[in-house]
Amino acid sequence: MVSSSARADSPAETDDFAAGEGVEGAQGSELDQIFDDIIAEAPPPKNQARHVLLKRLADVVCLPESRINAFERAVTADLLVEMLRESVLHERIRVAKRVSILGEIPNSLIRMLITDDAEVARALIEDCESLSDADLYYCAKFGNHHHHMLLATRKELSSILCEYLVDTENIPVIETLLKNQRARLSQPALEAAVAMSQTHPQLIPLIMKRSELRPSSAYVLFWWAEADCRRLILTRFGVNREIMQDMASDVFAMMAAEKWQDPLARKALQFIERRQRNREALEKSPYTSLEAAIAEAARLGMTRHMAEEISYMSGIKPATGAKLMRDRGGEGLAVLCKATGLSKKALKALWKALRRPLRTPEGLMHPHLAEVLITYDILAVDRAQTVLRYWNWSLSSALTHVMLRAISNGEDVDLDSLSVPQRAAMLAFAQDLKG
Repeated sequence: MVSSSARADSPAETDDFAAGEGVEGAQGSELDQIFDDIIAEAPPPKNQARHVLLKRLADVVCLPESRINAFERAVTADLLVEMLRESVLHERIRVAKRVSILGEIPNSLIRMLITDDAEVARALIEDCESLSDADLYYCAKFGNHHHHMLLATRKELSSILCEYLVDTENIPVIETLLKNQRARLSQPALEAAVAMSQTHPQLIPLIMKRSELRPSSAYVLFWWAEADCRRLILTRFGVNREIMQDMASDVFAMMAAEKWQDPLARKALQFIERRQRNREALEKSPYTSLEAAIAEAARLGMTRHMAEEISYMSGIKPATGAKLMRDRGGEGLAVLCKATGLSKKALKALWKALRRPLRTPEGLMHPHLAEVLITYDILAVDRAQTVLRYWNWSLSSALTHVMLRAISNGEDVDLDSLSVPQRAAMLAFAQDLKG
């Protein structure tokens, strides 16, 4: 008999055989005998009985209901789980792929496989339709980053699972989740993603593509988005109020008869009404008009008193006006001017009053001002008023003195306990209030 070491000493013969060349006569017979001997001497697989038993137990678990009842399947699965704990990776992967097609998988087997190595869990997370939300939640809770990435790609991912994944604050996982258009994002999950986009701007274009995005979140996202995204927000979410105005047309007379005593109804009607400028503030102002106040500010430079007067006459609170005037991009000023019926000339004057550059060193219009003028042109008055009033409402009507003090002191505020405008105000104005 020729040993395997003798086989290794015949490189020429090995190369000829490997190359597929014809081998004839005694030489061919000798080589056939060599390979027969090698195969015959190969040791059997280690733990062959375990391997066969593992396969058989998986076969039993996969039997149809006509062949095995639920109790027998559960007991078999318990035994299979104990064996899988000591099995090698490729055996666990094989079992996971085998059971992923089942309509009903014993719970103990699911939970063992779904929190195993990511390569084992992949078949179940990606392909198994019989997994319940409880199973997936278990995977999210006890799995690691790799499990979360797999969960984020799963089709028809429920809102509760999306919330859990967003709460991990793992940005790659959240990016993957936002790209998954078949995942169902809840409003709290989307609002959390919006808040994180302030420090992770790569999330913004992904958030903008989500069908779940609502005006309250979009108006907040506006403050740290770039110019193109801001215009998209204003055109897509700058809704009109015609239906609300028609519905409440007779309520204004009722409120006037009651002398506007109900503060809750008064704030709601202030959001709905058509008129943006505040006539009472104009009568009390030392300036003859909103345009005159802006012209004076452009001539002398904006002061705190002038900013407050412009805000009051524009029908907004000074805090809202300050937010708009500090806006880094300036598109907020376009919203303010279009909503109050100011001309582009007045917008340029306001721009100058805030000491923003009108022109480049070459004498051309400054690109930031050009972007803002484009935004002004694409906005309709009523839609601009809706955006402006929502910003003002979320700040002046939603933030209580208790919340303001908590934010200013850096205390944590439970967002889940807040209303929609309160959450919007928290996200949009928290940094300003802390400052």
